[in-house]
Amino acid sequence: QVQLVESGGGLVQAGGSLRLSCAASWRTFSSYPMGWFRQAPGKDREFVAGIRWSGGSTYYADSVKGRFTISRDNAKNTVYLQMNSLKPEDTAVYYCAATTRSGSRWYLKDYEYGYWGQGTQVTVSS
Repeated sequence: QVQLVESGGGLVQAGGSLRLSCAASWRTFSSYPMGWFRQAPGKDREFVAGIRWSGGSTYYADSVKGRFTISRDNAKNTVYLQMNSLKPEDTAVYYCAATTRSGSRWYLKDYEYGYWGQGTQVTVSS
């Protein structure tokens, strides 16, 4: 049984901040690279940020660099996405995901992730 549960979404004004959390249900959580994706209405699901199992290496989409920070607490089986300086264009359903792939490259496509949460809505008003 594997489960990912996101929380922390909500409504925020432009320029504000939110922190999303994703709790994993398995004790081997620290072994899996994690990613955050988002999907706006009518658009494809897009990669936002990724983090390797050690937590020491991260990767961000150009659209969020300098504003978002991904981190993980393996002791709590939780990955976070700190979102600052939010813009209306950040409005989307945000999903956390885990991959069992072991390659050294970054996985930027949704089909490369086998485990997904149900998503949490983030709405940024102007």
